[in-house]
Amino acid sequence: MNEPRPASPSAVARTGARRSGVVVPEQATFSGRLAARLIWIFVRGVDLTLRYHVNDPASTLEIIRAGPAIFAIWHNRLTLSLMLYRRYVQRPQPRRRMAAIVSASRDGGMLARALELFRVQPVRGSSSRRGAQALLEMTSWAERGYDLAVTPDGPRGPRYVVQDGVVDAASLSALPIVPACFDLSRRWELKSWDRFQVPIPFARVEAYFGQPLRVPKNVTDAERRELREELQRRLLAITDQWKQPRAHA
Repeated sequence: MNEPRPASPSAVARTGARRSGVVVPEQATFSGRLAARLIWIFVRGVDLTLRYHVNDPASTLEIIRAGPAIFAIWHNRLTLSLMLYRRYVQRPQPRRRMAAIVSASRDGGMLARALELFRVQPVRGSSSRRGAQALLEMTSWAERGYDLAVTPDGPRGPRYVVQDGVVDAASLSALPIVPACFDLSRRWELKSWDRFQVPIPFARVEAYFGQPLRVPKNVTDAERRELREELQRRLLAITDQWKQPRAHA
């Protein structure tokens, strides 16, 4: 019987796993790096045409400016998430920096390269691949004073359903979770699981910051579930506000 041949380095890169069992994030291919550059150009270009208005009824921006936080934004709102951070967090405090979690998949490699172009530190992992290691890395960046960014319903959904990862990150880092969202007056919606939103030039952007959520250390499973459900309520409360009925004066 022939002995099994060891996996080649290229095979390890394709599968994203070493023989030791440690998951290795897949890197962006040439086409992925090109796509990342095009995304960076598109977002920066479209952003120059957009009109922004911020809604902050809980005075969350004052809490954000007091120190680092974990920003939770739905997966389908990723397009302008870094522009919101730059406009409302980095502009008044230029020394602020962010680390963001990205899938360890090949698509995640492309997104990680896009984050680097926006000067954001990517952390590779998700609930299905390299999750525990990514959580530790996120905590390490928080200890260095970085803000963190998480898509609580990503990378596979269900849409608008918060997973446990963001609560665990808040418990380990002791940072408040800040719900963030935005609505677009004009947009394209992709036919993806999350109905990913892409802004149309010259659209109006209504940005929303919800009430921050603090998570204690060493939460029980029951507490984690309650906190996850509460974060979901707070995020949904600032989602698709333009579709909500308005009270008449």
